[in-house]
This record gives sequence, C-alpha cells and structure tokens, in this order.
Amino acid sequence: MIITDHTLEKTDDPFGILEGSRYEYHLFAAVEEEDELYSPEGFYIRVLYVVTESEHKIASLFLHNRADDTVLDFELEDDEVKLVREYCAAHLK
Repeated sequence: MIITDHTLEKTDDPFGILEGSRYEYHLFAAVEEEDELYSPEGFYIRVLYVVTESEHKIASLFLHNRADDTVLDFELEDDEVKLVREYCAAHLK
C-alpha cells in the first residue's frame, strides 16, 4: 500500500470525549491489482487522529470506497497501520 495524497482537517469534539486535539485525515491510497483492497475506483482511509501533550495516536480508522463513499469491511494489517500512524504524524501541521 502506498499513500498517494491526503486531506487534513482539525475537528471539534463537542462532547469532550477525547482529550487533546482531534484531526481527521482522508488518506488516498493505492494498492496492486492482486491486493484484496484493490478496486478500479480506489479507496481512502478515514483516520481520526488525536494529539495530547503526552501522545499522538489513531483513535479510529475506516476504509471507504471512493466511488460511493461506502465503508469497506476490511482491516489493515499491522504494518499498514504503522504506515498510517507514521504518515499522520509526519503530515500534522
């Protein structure tokens, strides 16, 4: 999996559920045709990323079909989650 582009938006937590600052990433990714995540339309990963004084972490992530925005019933492998975490940390403004 290769992350090709992203969008980033700082979001509010009106209910105060998560401590720290919240960010929502949309990570646009590409995979090889042999990968089970492959589709002609492509997919993106919606990541809720939380930053506190002591840590930066992924609170949640979901895979979405780019054609119709439906949530895909797939989970990322550990090395892919690590890639997403490192990407989010490196691209936080």
